[in-house]
Amino acid sequence: MEPPAAPAESPVESDLTVENVESALYQLYFDPDMERKNVAQKWLTQAQASTHAWQFCWALLSSDKLPEVQFYGASTLHTKISRHWNDLPTDQHESLRMQLLSHILRFSSGPKMVRTRLCVALASMALNLIPQAWSHPVADMVTAFQPHKSDSDGAFSAELSQDPHAHCLALLELLTVLPEEFHSSRLTQARRAQLREALAGEWAVMCPMLRQLLQSQDSSNQVKEKVLRCLSSWVGLDVPLGETHEPVQDCFTALSNPELFDTAVETIVTAISQPDCQRYTDALLNLVPLVLGLHDQLKKAAQDGDMETAHGICRIAVAMGETHSRVLLEQVDHWQEYLALVNMILFCTGIPGHYPVSETTSSLTLTFWYTLQDDILSFEEEKQAVYLQVYRPVYFQLVDVLLHKSHYPSQDEYDSWSSDDKEQFRVYRVDISDTLMYVYEMLGAELLSSLYDRLGRQLMDPQQSAVWQDTEALLFGFQSIAETIDVNYSDVIPGLIGLIPRINISNVLLADTVMYTIGSLAEWLADHPVMLGGILPMVLQGLVKPELSVSSVSTLKRICRECRHDLVPYAQDILTVSQDVLVKEIHKSSQCMWLMQALGFLLSALPVDEILGRLHSLITPHIQQLDTLAQQEPSSTNKQSIIHILGMLSSLFTTLDIHRQADGLEGAGSPRLPPTQATHNPVVVVLEQVFTIIQTILSKWLDDSDVVEAVCGVFDKSVRTLLHDFGPMVAQLSEMLGQIYSAFPQASALDLTRQMVHIFAGDERHIACIKSLTQVLTATTLTIFQQGPRDHPDVAESFMHLHAQILKRKPDMYLSDQLDIKALFYCGILSLKFPETPTVKAASLFFTELLPRCKDMSSLGEVLQRDGKLLTETILQAVGGDSPRNLTEHFSEVLLTLNRHCPALLSQWLKETLQTPGFPSAQVSPEQKHTFSQQLLREQTNKRRVKDIVKDFSLLCRGLQGSGYSDY
Repeated sequence: MEPPAAPAESPVESDLTVENVESALYQLYFDPDMERKNVAQKWLTQAQASTHAWQFCWALLSSDKLPEVQFYGASTLHTKISRHWNDLPTDQHESLRMQLLSHILRFSSGPKMVRTRLCVALASMALNLIPQAWSHPVADMVTAFQPHKSDSDGAFSAELSQDPHAHCLALLELLTVLPEEFHSSRLTQARRAQLREALAGEWAVMCPMLRQLLQSQDSSNQVKEKVLRCLSSWVGLDVPLGETHEPVQDCFTALSNPELFDTAVETIVTAISQPDCQRYTDALLNLVPLVLGLHDQLKKAAQDGDMETAHGICRIAVAMGETHSRVLLEQVDHWQEYLALVNMILFCTGIPGHYPVSETTSSLTLTFWYTLQDDILSFEEEKQAVYLQVYRPVYFQLVDVLLHKSHYPSQDEYDSWSSDDKEQFRVYRVDISDTLMYVYEMLGAELLSSLYDRLGRQLMDPQQSAVWQDTEALLFGFQSIAETIDVNYSDVIPGLIGLIPRINISNVLLADTVMYTIGSLAEWLADHPVMLGGILPMVLQGLVKPELSVSSVSTLKRICRECRHDLVPYAQDILTVSQDVLVKEIHKSSQCMWLMQALGFLLSALPVDEILGRLHSLITPHIQQLDTLAQQEPSSTNKQSIIHILGMLSSLFTTLDIHRQADGLEGAGSPRLPPTQATHNPVVVVLEQVFTIIQTILSKWLDDSDVVEAVCGVFDKSVRTLLHDFGPMVAQLSEMLGQIYSAFPQASALDLTRQMVHIFAGDERHIACIKSLTQVLTATTLTIFQQGPRDHPDVAESFMHLHAQILKRKPDMYLSDQLDIKALFYCGILSLKFPETPTVKAASLFFTELLPRCKDMSSLGEVLQRDGKLLTETILQAVGGDSPRNLTEHFSEVLLTLNRHCPALLSQWLKETLQTPGFPSAQVSPEQKHTFSQQLLREQTNKRRVKDIVKDFSLLCRGLQGSGYSDY
C-alpha cells in the first residue's frame, strides 16, 4: 500500500473527504517521521471539530476499513456528541440513536476498542437527552438488545441473531460506561444533580437483570465479570445500599470462582466504601456475616501462601471495618460480630511472611487501627470506658503483632533482598512506628511497662537474647514512642537506659536501632544527666564503625545539642574519638558535617578559656590539609577536598556559639549588642588565621561557583551565628568580597553581603565598609544588567534581595551619590520579567520596600514619577500573559503597594496603559479593563482581595476565565 499524500496543516471543509481523513490516519499511525505524525495529529483534531465530521464519521465505520480508521470514526462521534451537541438539529436525535445502537450491535464481536468508543458515544448522547428527551434510557437499551424483534425491524433482527452472547457483553459494556461518562463529563452542579437522580432511578431496571445474569448457571464467566464491573460502576452513582445490598451479597458468592475473584473484590470494596452506606444500618449488618464468612478462606489462603486471595479478602474486611467503624461500634446488640471483624483484621495485620517479599497485605490494615481508636476515644467518657474494656486487650495484641511484623529477617536473607525491597520495608517500619506512637494514646504508660518487662526478660535469658531480632523489635517500639511522646515522667526509662549497655551490638541492624533509641531519649538524658556516663561509651563505640555512620553521628548530635551543658566531663573523650574518625575519613561527607555540628554544640558549652585550644586541636589537621590543597594546581579531586573541608568549617561555625543559652536552639536569634570584652570570639580567631589560605584558594578557583559558594558559606554561617561578634572580620571580608565579585560575579557573594547588611547596618564602626562594599557590588551588577542578565537569574535574585535588605535596614544608603537609583529601579523592572519564581519574588520584595520610601526620599520620588508608568506597564504585561500564571500573586503585591503609597499616580498610569488597544491582551475588552482598574484602585488594604482581582484579570487576559482552569 502506497503512503497517501500528506494533508495540509489546517483542514478546510472541501478537504474533509473520507480519503483525506484516511490519508491523515495512515500518516499518524504508520509514518516514521515524528514531525509528519504531529502535523497529521493536529489536522485530525481540527477535522473532528468541523460540521462535516457528522457525515464522514459513519463512512469511516464501514466494515472494510482498518480498525484504526474505525476507531477514529467512533472517537469522532463521541467528540461531536460530547462537545458539539448543539450543532445537531433536534429532529436528527432519534436517527442518531438508532444508528449508534445498530453499530454497537454490529461491532459487538469486535474490534473491542471500536465498540467501546461507540458505547461511550451513546452514553454521552444519553447524558445530553436525559431526562426530558430520553426518560428511560436503560430500559430502552435493554429492550434494543433483546433477541426478539418484529419483522418491521428487520435490520436489528438480523444483527441480533448473529451472536446473543456478544450482544449481552456489548449491552453490559454500554451500561457500564454510562455512569463512567457521567463522572468524566464537565457538567454544571445543577445538571449533575439532575442526571444523578435520573440515573439512580434507572436502578430498578438494572438490578433484576444484573442479579439474574450473576446467578444464572448459563452465564459465562465473561458475562459475570462484565456484570460485576457494571455493578461497580453503578454503585458509584450513590444508589442507596438499601437498594444494592442484594446484588452485593451475590458478589460474595462470586468470590469462590477464581476467575471472578479479583473483579468481585473490587465490586464489593467499591460498594461498601460508599460513605452514604452508613445510612442503611440494616443492610450493613446483613453484609457483616458475609465478610466474617470469608475468615476460613482467608486463613487457608495465608496457610497456602496464596497472597492474592488473602490480599483481596483483607481489602473487603478493611473496607467494611474502616469505612463504617463508628456505625458498627454503635450497634451494641451486634458487638460480638464487630469484635470478630476487628480480630479478622488483626489476623490480616499479622499475616505470615516478611513484607514486602512474601506478603503485601498487612500494610493495608494500619489506617484501620487509627480509625477505630479515634472512634472509641470520641465517645463520651462512660461509653468510652465500656469500649476500652473490650478493645484495649485487642490493642495490646496489636502491639505484639506490629513488633513481630517489624522483625528483620535473618542477616543472610536480608542481604539477598533488592534495594527496592529494603526501601519498602524501611517505609513499612516507619508506618508501624507511627501506628505504635498513635496506639500509645490508648494504652499509655502500661504499654511502655510491657515493652520494658519483655526486654528485661529477654536480655536476662541468654537463649532469648541470642535472637537479636526480638531485642531490636522491642527497642524499635520504645524508639517509636519516645520520638514523639514526652516520656520524661515514665518510670521505666531509667531501667531502659540501664539495660541498653547490656545489649550486644555486634549485629549492624540491631546496633542501628540501639543508636536511634538512645537518640530518641536525648531530651530525657538532658533532665537526667547522671545517666550519660553509662550510655555515651556505646555511642562513641558506634562512631568508629563506618556501617553505623548515620545512626551514631545523628545520635551524638542530638545528645550534644540537648545535653551540652552536662557533657563537660566527657568532652575530651568525645573530641578524641571524633577527631580520630574525621582524620581517618571513616564517615561520608554529609555525616562529617553533622559531626562538626555536634562538636560545635559541645564546644559552646565549655569554659570560654578552653574553647580556643580545643578548637585548634580539632581543626588544625584539616586547616593544614586545606593549606596544602591551596598551594596545588586546580583539579577535580582537589576541588572536592576543598569544598569538603570548607563545609566542615561551615557546619562547625553554625553551632559554635559561646553566648548560647541553655535553652538555645540551633541557628541565630535576634541581633545582640556588640561585646564589651576585648578578646575576640574563638571563631573569629580561627577565621583570621585561615583568611590567607582562603584568599589563596580564591586566587586559583575564582571562576568556580561551587568553591566560591563554599567559601562564602563559611563566612555566612559564621556571621549568622556570631552576629556582632563577627565585627572584627567585617573590614577584610568586605574588601575580599568586593574583589572576588568584581572579578567574577556570583550570587553567593551577594547573599553574604545581605547578611552583613542585616547585622551591621546600624553599627557605626562598620557601616563605612558595608556602604563601600554595596557600592562596588551594585556597580558590577549594573554592568551585568546592561549586558543582558537573562543568563544570571540567581545573580538578579540575590541582587534584588540585597537591595530590599538595604531599604529595610539602612534606607539612607540610597541618599548616596554613588548609587544610581534610576538604574536600580530599571534593574527591578527587568527582574520582574524573569520566568523564574524566586527572581520575580525577590524583585517584588524590592519594590514593596522601595515604594513606601518615595515620599520621604526625593531622589526615589523622582525616579518613581519618571519610570512608575513603565513599572505599571511591565506588571500588567506580565499579568496579561507574558509571565507564568503562578507569579501573579507577586505582581499583585507590587500593585497593592503602589495603590497604598501613590494611588493618584497609579490611577493615571492604569488609565494611560490600559487604553492601548490589545494591551495587555486582545482577549479583554475595554469594559473589562475599566472594571479591573476600578476594582484595583478601591483596594488599599485587603491583600487577599487584590490577589483575587489580579488573578481573575490574568485569567481573562489568557482566555481561561470560566474554562475550568481557574482553580488550578
